[in-house]
Amino acid sequence: MNKVAEVTFTFWIIKICATTLGETAGDLLSMTMNVGYGLSTIILLSLFLLSVSAQLLVKKFHALLYWTVILSTSTAGTTLSDFMDRTLGLGYANGSIILTTGLLLVLSIWYLSEKSLSVSNIQTTRAELFYWLAILLSNTLGTALGDFLADDSGLGFLGGAVLIACLLWLVVLLNYLTKLNGVMLFWIAFVLTRPFGATFGDLLTKPIEKGGLDYGTVGASLILAALMAIVLIYTILMEKRSGVQS
Repeated sequence: MNKVAEVTFTFWIIKICATTLGETAGDLLSMTMNVGYGLSTIILLSLFLLSVSAQLLVKKFHALLYWTVILSTSTAGTTLSDFMDRTLGLGYANGSIILTTGLLLVLSIWYLSEKSLSVSNIQTTRAELFYWLAILLSNTLGTALGDFLADDSGLGFLGGAVLIACLLWLVVLLNYLTKLNGVMLFWIAFVLTRPFGATFGDLLTKPIEKGGLDYGTVGASLILAALMAIVLIYTILMEKRSGVQS
């Protein structure tokens, strides 16, 4: 029984909402609530381990549980990246290089052990473990890339979001107009949606004088949580309706 979400248009909408919410919620815990990057990372990684353990135990796909794990990887990835880049002093560029290397290593081991990197048909526990580890690393990498684009590249929050959006559209065009490997394009898009979410999250939360919209971490988190819930409920209802009709 396949245990992961079908990759559709709504999948990417929920993914972007989840990654952006992960950025604002992670910042809410670590900065607004002044918990700190280190302790926030421990708390959020613990929540990730709890949610992914529940995901591994179930025998079929449950949309709410699946997206809970996605959200937990996004929030944990936010504080983990900030801990590496800021607390440990690695910087955004070095952090991105380390995380890129880690992601490529996980994907390589996954392929060597499973002979596949399928993201549409996850049936074994080992494949699912690789899947979630790759997602955690990609979301952490995306945070570092988003911060690099927003702060170090000179593009700013809006410029970084526009650049990532253009790259995502390029991936969409390559998917429909070329015969490039679909799994490879999926992982490129999955990584890119994270810095898009990170830069868009910063755009929502940062003060106007710093190029943001000044909703704050609390306001932005509430808006994104509501949007994600609406799209997720719609998706679940449509899936149930399709199942009844079939």
